[in-house]
Amino acid sequence: MDTVDTRSASVPEDGEKIIEIQLERLRTFKNHPFKIRMDQEMMRLSASVEKYGIINPLIVRPIPDGVYEIISGHRRKAAAEKFGYRKVPVIIRVMSDDEAVINMVDSNLQREQITFSEKAFAYKMKNEAMKRTGGRRKSSQSDYPLKGKKTVEIIGEEFGDSAKQVQRYLKLTDLIPELLEKLDNGELSFNPAVELSYLTIEEQKKFIDAMEYTQAVPSISQAQRMKKLSREKKLTGTKMREIMGEIKKGEITRVMFNNEQLYQYFPKSYTPAEMKEEILSMLNQWKPQKTAAK
Repeated sequence: MDTVDTRSASVPEDGEKIIEIQLERLRTFKNHPFKIRMDQEMMRLSASVEKYGIINPLIVRPIPDGVYEIISGHRRKAAAEKFGYRKVPVIIRVMSDDEAVINMVDSNLQREQITFSEKAFAYKMKNEAMKRTGGRRKSSQSDYPLKGKKTVEIIGEEFGDSAKQVQRYLKLTDLIPELLEKLDNGELSFNPAVELSYLTIEEQKKFIDAMEYTQAVPSISQAQRMKKLSREKKLTGTKMREIMGEIKKGEITRVMFNNEQLYQYFPKSYTPAEMKEEILSMLNQWKPQKTAAK
């Protein structure tokens, strides 16, 4: 049997039961940082749900008005809706707001494909929740004190990042949505994005204008220079265009397209990598025709 959903496997604890609840009584987790994309992982899950049903129950917690907040299982719920399910199996667990955040983040960070922004906001939510609870983990596990460790160190140990890398992710949450989108789409690299997060909101907006004006992406050194000028209150739109217009060592000519332009020709489900592969494939087919026409 296909068990593609086992990474989010939900096992009842002592005294717990798996019951079925109507979909209309389920609510998306408040400020849920993870998006539901029709990527390969979601397609495998959908195929499994269509063929076998919901293998693993959703984890939910009761909230006011007789409804339940999803802790783990947003994609399973989406797949169930797609195939016309009215009810889904769930395990109901009572937990505090902070325990719910920690459980939600832990279950979703197991996904195969996570964007930079999703991971950044997930880390932020868990970091804040752990600080409020003194480092306690999932409600199903024994609590443990911080024992002198910073929350970013604990998060890093749990998910394979250094404390410094966790801090970089946390800083990304200071980026405006437009820059986060460029980061997730591969138009902006991780380290320059972290440096740009130190710019004010207005400076970040001007940076986008400079990026589009020069049709260039920032190197780490360029981003660091803009960060320094920002701290010195000397960063202007003109200065940004000047920095972004510099020819980088070993730079090759770039052609940039934004999402709005590309999605006129590709399905919304396509990732930047898939669009690039498709474009290169079409160019390879076109090249012999162009050569023959000369």
